[in-house]
Amino acid sequence: MQRTYTAVVKRETDAWIGWIEEVPGVNCQEPTREELIETLKVTLAEALEFNREEALGAAGNEYEELPIAV
Repeated sequence: MQRTYTAVVKRETDAWIGWIEEVPGVNCQEPTREELIETLKVTLAEALEFNREEALGAAGNEYEELPIAV
């Protein structure tokens, strides 16, 4: 399942900065807009995987995973 997230990107004096609105802590800085977008994608994927592993680890042995649509 692929989900779309919202990146906020902004040109600063000597770099591009950006973050993902829906996932706190996913923010990056790169010299070009293209590099920033790629780095945001990689960082977002890593953050989602880390959060998933942490959530499943906290669940213990018996749990159920359910898709929730909003």
